[in-house]
Amino acid sequence: MRFGVTGHQILPPEIVDCAEDHWRRVLPAGAQLYGLSNLADGADQLFAAHVLAAGGTLEVILPCEGYARSLSGAGSRARFTELRRAAATVTTMPFPEPSEQAYLAAGQALVDRCDHLFAVWDGRPARGLGGTADIVTYARTRGCPVTVLWVDGVLRV
Repeated sequence: MRFGVTGHQILPPEIVDCAEDHWRRVLPAGAQLYGLSNLADGADQLFAAHVLAAGGTLEVILPCEGYARSLSGAGSRARFTELRRAAATVTTMPFPEPSEQAYLAAGQALVDRCDHLFAVWDGRPARGLGGTADIVTYARTRGCPVTVLWVDGVLRV
């Protein structure tokens, strides 16, 4: 079974704990764990790190060439580089630079390759094309099961 992730880039600590606790409880460990991520900051990198720490296989789908330059900080770019190097497979979508269309295409490609999607999502509309809400909607229209991970009352920054 292939597990994918979508989610917000800035996560309150309570949400990080919620997601990590859930993944520890429900996901297999070792070679049975196969995870897909776009490696954006926040939920994507958190899930990718969990997959690798559990001994699983990581598949990465990048929105465009030079995607790492679009990440917000040096720490995020360093994690991106580390996770990308550890991935078994890296696919780059055919976009020359970051754009909302590239993010949407990468999120849809991830959904098309997974059997179950985790959404670290507050349930609100996307802030731009290709945001978490768009990917969840796409997954649901494709019949892909979605587990939303969020804590009631916690607000996204």
